[in-house]
Amino acid sequence: MLRYIYGRDLHKFPKLARTMFEDRADQFRTRLGWDVFVDDQGQERDRYDRLDPLYVIWENADGGHGGSMRFLPTTGPVMVNDVFGHLTGGNPVSSPMIWECTRFCLSRNAGSNVAAALMLAGGEIMEGFGIRHFVGVFDARMVRIYRAIGSSPEVLGSEGEGRDRISVGLWAFSDEAKARIASRAGISPDMSRMWFDHAFGPAREMELALTA
Repeated sequence: MLRYIYGRDLHKFPKLARTMFEDRADQFRTRLGWDVFVDDQGQERDRYDRLDPLYVIWENADGGHGGSMRFLPTTGPVMVNDVFGHLTGGNPVSSPMIWECTRFCLSRNAGSNVAAALMLAGGEIMEGFGIRHFVGVFDARMVRIYRAIGSSPEVLGSEGEGRDRISVGLWAFSDEAKARIASRAGISPDMSRMWFDHAFGPAREMELALTA
């Protein structure tokens, strides 16, 4: 199932949180060879994890991590501006209508539907919070994954060649895309919305809170 958890609440899900940070270390340092910090417990965290981000996590049947993404509003510190600002020509991405998505991670034993399920969750966040776009940095290996899921971004800037190419992308989410991605994930739109409402309450109540 999909979980929506703010950083301040991760302690309520100790196994899920631990295995997420362990899988991040496994993916980003062990498999991809990125220069990321891994602590003595084998978990990968960075400074953005201290900013109370919203995590979307696919929880396996055993309570462990199957895949995850991390979201922060671009009105505060975000990686796309702090680290990769040169890819957008030095023009910061900053809007209450744009959130950054980072640390897209899949466990080694993730099912074939998990990547699409995470994208579906991103669409629920957009709809529920009134967000128009996500922005994020991705490498060349993700192009095929996004295309297969049916959620390819608009590329704002890139550098490098071949497998070393990295880009900044901007994602939107339409009703057509939601139906397509839900089908790919094997999750009904009603089930997806139920998981979102379980975390935040009915979307109608959220919209009222945002406009109050």
